[in-house]
Amino acid sequence: MPFELTKALMDNILFSMEDQEGDFFLDTREGVVACGNHECDAPPETEGVRYIRLPKWDSSNGFRLMERFTAALRNPLVREELSRALDRGKGVFRAFKNILGRYPETEKIWFAFKEREMKREILRWYNALREEWGLQRIGDEPEETGDLVLEDFRFRAGTAADESAAAELHRFCTEEIRNAAVKKQAAFPAGDVPWVFPGVLSMVAETVGGEFAGYIAATGGEPSIHVRSLEIKPGYRGLGVGEALLFRLLDTLKREQKEQITQLSIDLPVTAEGFSRVLLRESFTPCSTRYCRDLREDE
Repeated sequence: MPFELTKALMDNILFSMEDQEGDFFLDTREGVVACGNHECDAPPETEGVRYIRLPKWDSSNGFRLMERFTAALRNPLVREELSRALDRGKGVFRAFKNILGRYPETEKIWFAFKEREMKREILRWYNALREEWGLQRIGDEPEETGDLVLEDFRFRAGTAADESAAAELHRFCTEEIRNAAVKKQAAFPAGDVPWVFPGVLSMVAETVGGEFAGYIAATGGEPSIHVRSLEIKPGYRGLGVGEALLFRLLDTLKREQKEQITQLSIDLPVTAEGFSRVLLRESFTPCSTRYCRDLREDE
């Protein structure tokens, strides 16, 4: 029996699919979800007439969803922790949940991802029914998660008061780059330019709770400035924070009409090679390549 899949009904179906205890059906006459146990009015003999079984969703579906989310996660730190949780024999779901609880921004992305994918499953189920009824398929795909998590960050100009937090993050990132170079059997960049903050222009990202999440700082003068540092705390990587900081620095240059600044440059360390895609999208072009050799190898 045809029925309308309203937003409220889709939310009700989604909620019922996550309940692993009940056996749920859709009452097409009333347009509501009913469970098929002894406590509800959904006798098995009416299945396929008035009552239609909801899309299958069990622990195996949930596990595969967690695998897909983890594989696509851009934050290497959280991705590695979640991967280890998925590899354990028991308590996978609890371990996965506990890890996400330590990274609220990533947890928010997970909930949005999970809801989107389950709604897609509901839409596929509904359209299959419509085809059986001889009706046209309907519905748009649920929107992508995108950068909604950025709503949980504030971006502002950096000040001298941020120097301590920025310096601490810079020390961590410097050691991180050094360790990455060792693993790749590459030379660690000499770091011939001293670290400067806030420089001639800087932006800071912080959570709504006021925690320092990352920064970008540029030095130089007419006609060009150079981004000396663009560093994000590990727990906030892969969320688009670095890209947002770069955009806001560019917007500041345009808004303040600094016509005398005609060029902006940035170096990428070995740990941030993937950020080159962001730069290319924003019309940055490679202008030089630095090769390094560790002379200690000759000793």
